[in-house]
Amino acid sequence: MHQPNLLPRLSTLAKLYAADVWVVLDDVQFARRDYQHRARLAALDDPHRRQWLSVETHLPHGRATLIRDAQVADPHRAARRLGQMPAQYYHAGPYWQLLHDALEPVVHTVTETASTAAVAEATTRALLNVLNWQGTIVHSSDLAASSDRSARLADLTTAVEADTYLCGTGGLRYLDRRPFTKRHLNVHAFRPPTAAEDLWTEASKSTALWALARYGPTCVGSALDSLRATTRPVRSAPVT
Repeated sequence: MHQPNLLPRLSTLAKLYAADVWVVLDDVQFARRDYQHRARLAALDDPHRRQWLSVETHLPHGRATLIRDAQVADPHRAARRLGQMPAQYYHAGPYWQLLHDALEPVVHTVTETASTAAVAEATTRALLNVLNWQGTIVHSSDLAASSDRSARLADLTTAVEADTYLCGTGGLRYLDRRPFTKRHLNVHAFRPPTAAEDLWTEASKSTALWALARYGPTCVGSALDSLRATTRPVRSAPVT
């Protein structure tokens, strides 16, 4: 389960790739300082040199606006930025044409939707498609779930008929596993590699486009397959 992210980071894309179902959390509060409307583009030859690519977003209900209700403020400008900035950063990469072809339909549809979430989700779908991900995508707003943070995640896991919740390192810090135990669900920890070199460089800070443009979908897909195979379970705590 994850919010829709614009051109998601490799760490986020890897977690989605490892799952059989991506529950798009579109009915939680929009966060301006998060990645729902922006991504860091890392220079192909120097991943530590980065620049933000942002889609200007209007929140009709202020800070209380849900992700699904956030609106692209200037669709034509957003389309230009999505079409031009990644090309400026990655056109020299040997795999750019493939990535361009995958993202081009997304750029063309930006002006047809007022939804920032739809644009972000479309970019993620495009990258997952490049990697031939065979999973299913559903939206939390279409499912019944508790308002309690951890119980909600357990409810959503049950709603998609899954037996395991794949949890990132950030979520593990706050997750109450008791709702999962009550529903006879497992919790698996997802921890992407950390490396000074190779495709995992800056994986939690920059868009996955960097790794895909530099190493290609076959190499990245192989790395994600290996990571998926080595994901280990974290057993739920006993109910007290």
